[in-house]
Amino acid sequence: MALSNLQYNTILREYDETRDRNRRILEKRRAAIYSELDGYKALDEAVASTSMEYGRKLMGGDSGALSDLHFALATLKDSKLQLLKAGGYPEDYLAPVYDCPDCQDTGYIDGRKCHCFKQRMITMLYEQSGIKDYIEENNFDTLSEEFYEGQDLENFRAAVSSCHEFINNFPEGAPNLFLYGTVGTGKSFLSGCVAKELMDKGYSVVYFSAIQLFDLLSNFAYSKKDKDSLYNPYEDLYNCDLVIIDDLGTEIANNFVTSKLFQCLNERMLRGKSTIISSNLALEELKEFYSDRIFSRITAKFTFRKLTGPDVRLLIKRKLNTRK
Repeated sequence: MALSNLQYNTILREYDETRDRNRRILEKRRAAIYSELDGYKALDEAVASTSMEYGRKLMGGDSGALSDLHFALATLKDSKLQLLKAGGYPEDYLAPVYDCPDCQDTGYIDGRKCHCFKQRMITMLYEQSGIKDYIEENNFDTLSEEFYEGQDLENFRAAVSSCHEFINNFPEGAPNLFLYGTVGTGKSFLSGCVAKELMDKGYSVVYFSAIQLFDLLSNFAYSKKDKDSLYNPYEDLYNCDLVIIDDLGTEIANNFVTSKLFQCLNERMLRGKSTIISSNLALEELKEFYSDRIFSRITAKFTFRKLTGPDVRLLIKRKLNTRK
């Protein structure tokens, strides 16, 4: 699971804030108990003084001091519990407060990330991906073959099979995927399916439409602001587990776009990172739209799946309208 240093530090800061918040809750509860229950504060103070008293005895060679201390502390603990119960409070009212008792809000258990830390990472990666809302409705749970038939259905099933293979082999053996075909045949939908499955497993996925991607890179390249103060998009582009570039070919092609696309694809290949591209362009159009070296890179390093058929999105929209 890959996070930037900024994201990682953000999560750690959230844990600090959680512990501070829960510490204040406990302090407020303790102050209320001291105010409402006569004798409770004295019992609390007796715990500290008793520990010090028997500690001195133990250091002085009193062999029975330790067992006497345990008995004295147990008696004090029982007295405090009785006061709490008499006041109508639960026995654990003054126990430490934790959002996650397993790691005690540290994020780690025996040096390993707690399940709560992993969930925070997944949540952050969902937010970062750019497709959080999209994949809530577009995922394998909502996959349907209803609008496909004949060769279109075979093509769709082949693409779905390749997506499952991609997920099962991820990250080491997953090939790059290039989904192409006419508008509304399921390319973006299947990209979203893969994204959700991998993000649910804790992998980092970044989604861009082609227009968004090259606008972002252009703004970054030509901004007059201090680059150190800007978000560096290349950190995600090069290092995240999966990059999805949707609707390649809808952007305005120029030397900048061609150069950055090759740079992105080449760098991810060198780092062993997977990429999924969807496009409405046919393969012949892809070669005309981009440089020969980009076409060569894609055809050599990507698995191609063509989707055909009607505009499924339009058919679904019509179906929903007829039900109203």
